[in-house]
Order: sequence, then C-alpha cells, then structure tokens
Amino acid sequence: MNLSDFDFDLPEGLIATRPARPRSAARLLLAEGGRISDLHVRDLVGLLGPGDRLVLNNTRVIPARLRGLRRRQTPDGESVAKIEVTLTEPLPGGGWAALVKPLRKLKEGEEIAFAGGLTGQVDRVADGQAQLSFNLTGPEFDDALAVAGEMPLPPYIAAVRAPDAQDNDDYQTVFARHAGAVAAPTASLHFDAELLAALRARGIDFTEVTLHVGAGTFLPVKVEDVTTHRMHAEWGEVTESAAAEINATKAAGGRVIPVGTTALRLIESAAAGGIVKPWRGPTDIFIYPGYRFRVTDGLMTNFHLPKSTLLMLVSALMGQESIRAIYRHAVESGYRFFSYGDASLLLPASKGGT
Repeated sequence: MNLSDFDFDLPEGLIATRPARPRSAARLLLAEGGRISDLHVRDLVGLLGPGDRLVLNNTRVIPARLRGLRRRQTPDGESVAKIEVTLTEPLPGGGWAALVKPLRKLKEGEEIAFAGGLTGQVDRVADGQAQLSFNLTGPEFDDALAVAGEMPLPPYIAAVRAPDAQDNDDYQTVFARHAGAVAAPTASLHFDAELLAALRARGIDFTEVTLHVGAGTFLPVKVEDVTTHRMHAEWGEVTESAAAEINATKAAGGRVIPVGTTALRLIESAAAGGIVKPWRGPTDIFIYPGYRFRVTDGLMTNFHLPKSTLLMLVSALMGQESIRAIYRHAVESGYRFFSYGDASLLLPASKGGT
C-alpha cells in the first residue's frame, strides 16, 4: 500500500482560513454507501434519528503558541533573540516538549521570557525539539498561558495569516471541557448550541470522550509503504459511563457515529473484542485500509490533507475508490478543506476496508 495511493490535487483556493458563520451553516457532504448528496451541517437533524449516538471529543485547546525573548551575556554584551515556541505535549514531571523557532538560538540551561510572568528553562535540545520546564505550574501556569499564548493554528493557516482574537472562539468547540489539546478536533467546530439542542430534541444521544489532540496530527507520512508508518501517541480517556452508553446503543441496534477522527480513534482503541471498555492512557492506533471497525458505524469529519493518515482512515471506512470519488466531488463542487473547512458525513454500506 503506497503513499501515492492517497494523493490528490487540491487547489490552494479551497483551503479555508476562516470558518463558516454560524458554525452549522458549513456545507455537509453526505456519502451514504455509493450515493453523494450536498447539504449543510444543520441538516444533520434530518439525517440522524432516535437511537443514533454521536460521540464528541470534549478536549479543550490550550493557547500553545508562545513568543518570547532569550537573553544571553556574551563578550560583546547582551545578545537578545526572539523565540517562537509551540508546546506539543506535556512530559512526566511537569515539563513540555516543544517546537522552537529558531532552535539553533537555544542552549540547554537558558531561559526564555514570555508575557504574563511566564519563563521557560531549556532542559534539553534533541531530535529537532526542545524540552522546557516552566516557573509556574497548575492553575498559575494556565492563567499565564492564557495571557502569553496564542491559538496554535495549523501550519496551512498560520502560513497565510497570524492568529487573532477571533480564533480564541473559532478554534474551540462549544463543549470543550478538559484542557490539553494543541490542535482542535475540527469536525466538532461545526456544532453550536442551537444544533445540539435540535439534535437532542430529535432523540439523538451524545457521549463525550476526551482525546488531547497533539501536534503530530499535522506530521507528514514520510514512508512510501504506509503500513510501516508509526503514529504519534495521544492521551485519551473513555469513562465507564461513556463506555456503557456506547455499548447500550450497539446492543439496541442504534448507530454509533464519532464526530471527528480523534473520537473514532479513541473508541476503536477502547473496543477490543467489539465491546468498549473504560480507557485512560495513550493511544497510537493507526487505521488504514484493511482495518475492521469494531464499533464505528459512520463518521462526521472534515476534508483532509493529501497523503495524510486521516485520509487513510476515511479510506478504511468507506473504501479507497469511494473516497477518491467523494474527494473528487468535493473539489469539483468547491467544498472548503481542512480545519476551518466544510464537513462530510460518511455512512458506509458495510463496515470495514477494501
């Protein structure tokens, strides 16, 4: 299975840099078996029915991008360098792994000063990343990060424009509860309070799980044989009550439909043997064609990057030829792609890959 099997041409003009407003006004491509329909996210109310269950990722994105100054005394006087830090994942002991620009400006033991009274010490530089420990912890760290940090917009948006105050709302779901993600579960960005209320009134059930999305979600696949790719690990939790709700829906014959690939990967990780069990810890599950889904009956998701693991996941769910047709239709119909783009509702004729 080659990386080139998951490539397609995407016009740059289809990459969204701002979301639709209101959120539920985004377009929705419905792919049901071999049929494609052009709708809007607000139409979910008529597409789902009593007994169906949507699984939502309630992670909260932290303002993980920081801009600071590194000061160093030299024989010629004080040397000052501007440093940009993007936190990628928490480390045991309270530190953080981080991407740093420019990394060559840092030495182990140096400090970087940020706004809000926050400083970070460089504990280690290796493998293209830095490990930082901060002068603040717990709620004090969270408060300082809220002052000093910016929303960590994906590279394909950040290359076009800088984050602004609007992104603090746009890049956060309305049901975000547990802080820890450095990227948004973007399919969930399409939901607003009105849509959630309408779905509940229709008799559609909800289950919340937590997967803290990491920066690795944007890392490219670098191997030609995709089966040898190693996924980044992300921390997640499926509570006992969440597992029971999903299992009850399956037992009653209802459909379990994750909202986003993050929710899907988590419940599939927790569903060894076809029964979802409570889960707490890292998952590096890699889903590509040939995977047999354990509990997932459909998926709501945005449109993904060429050659990405997320495109491989949806190909596993719908079949590679079907996904090629879906993405060809999306491009020809002007759907907006990636994190702030439009959505799809993928309902395979039968579970499993091709």
